[in-house]
Parts: sequence; C-alpha cells; structure tokens
Amino acid sequence: MFVVKVPGINGNSDTSGCEKSGNEILKILKKEGCVNESGNVVDITNLDLEEIHLDNSNLKLTNHLIYKNSFEIFESKPKTIFLGGDHSISYSLCKAFLDSSKKRGKEPCLILFDAHPDCKPFLNSSQDFPKNEEWLRKLIEDGFPKKNILIVGIRNMSKEEFKFLKDNSIKTLSLNSLLEDIEETCEIIMEFSDKKDLYLSVDIDVIDPLFAPATANPEIGGLTSREFIYLISRLNKIKNLRAVDLVEINPLKDKEHLTLTLGAKIISELI
Repeated sequence: MFVVKVPGINGNSDTSGCEKSGNEILKILKKEGCVNESGNVVDITNLDLEEIHLDNSNLKLTNHLIYKNSFEIFESKPKTIFLGGDHSISYSLCKAFLDSSKKRGKEPCLILFDAHPDCKPFLNSSQDFPKNEEWLRKLIEDGFPKKNILIVGIRNMSKEEFKFLKDNSIKTLSLNSLLEDIEETCEIIMEFSDKKDLYLSVDIDVIDPLFAPATANPEIGGLTSREFIYLISRLNKIKNLRAVDLVEINPLKDKEHLTLTLGAKIISELI
C-alpha cells in the first residue's frame, strides 16, 4: 500500500495544525500495530511511505508540488492513501487525478464525505488557489465532471452553496437517507462509481464531534465512528478505487487523542 503525507494547509487559522496529522497518525499505527477488521496485519514498516514536502507560506509552489507529485503517483500506483493537511490539498490532488484519468482514457469519479459542501465562492483570484471551504467549487469550475461527483453527509451549508449545488445538479446523499439503510447506501455509492476511476475524499468532520472533536468546523449530528468504519471498509473493496484522502484532523486540538486514534483506525481499515 502506498501512503503519502501531504501536510498542506490553506484555511483560516482554525486549520493551523492539520499539517501535523499525517506524522501523528503514523506514530499511532507504529505504536499500536494490529490486525484490522478485514484480517490484514497493519505493520507500517511494510508500507510504501512518502511525503510531499511543502512550504505553506508559498501557495503557488505548494499546489504545484501537490499536483506534480500526485500526477506521477496516479500514473504509477494502483491505489494511494493521502494524509492531509486540511481540505485545500484535495483541489490539486483531484486536478491531478482528473488529468491522469483523462490521459488513461478513464472517467474520473469523486465521492466526498463531508459535513460541508466546500463550495463557498472562490474570491481570491489573485492567488488562484482555493481555501479548504472553496476547493470543490473551484475544482468544478475548472472542469471536473459534475455528473461524477457525489457528496455524502452534508449537514451545514450556506444559501449560496445550496444554490450552487442545485444549479450544477451536484448529487448529494443526506445522513438521514444513509442511516435508513446503510447497506443500501453502500450499494448506491458502488453503483455510482461503477466502471469509473474512483477518488474518495474524507473530511473527518463527517463523523460526529463526540467521536472526532479535533477538527476545524465540527458539526453536531454526524456519523458514529462505527458507522463510518463500516462504510469505508465496504467501499475499500471497490476494485476501481484509486485514491483516498483523509483531511482536517488537527492534533493541536486533540487533547485525548480521540480524533487521531480514529484517523489511524480508518487508515488501518484501508490497508
């Protein structure tokens, strides 16, 4: 399994610290070691680990490096886990994923697990790099196919974001519909991604802050950790799953290590 740390941040001050989460998650995996729920031994010494070294004070260089390195990874690796970082890293990761899929004659598909749609207007055209609350809107405006995007778990958005999703016919799955039949939801997601290159983007705030408190914008009423582990374990079986990113875990806010430990658990189920 190929695991890549991407310690990028371009959010408000509340995401400062997220750049440390990759190292902290790996420390937990190394310390605890285990057999995951699928029966696979989790030993990080057997993982192919890399890091995209970034300078978050230089957004142009940071986004160039994320795009360049991840494009090369998509060209050579069958499946990769990216450890953020805040959600702004997903913009350049998904742009590279889009271009790599097109080059290989494949259709890209993006499934986003998030409490928010991250579709706030991209206002700072002078820098051309969206923040963590803008990245998906900018990605759509830059040409990622709208019909191949599915957002799962939204429970807070602005009127402007709601209008943008509606005007662009972006598909969403509410938590209420998911919880009515979680197994059926897995089938819906699998059918949606069928025969496409699949990228899963996971903002830890899709999970309720009772289980994942250390994040920038926690929202009450999310998934339990058990529900999400079931979901990710099922989706990990999709043969065309090419990439997963896990973002928005902030170790500086994680006093009891609940969120980091959950992040490590999620990664262990993907290995």
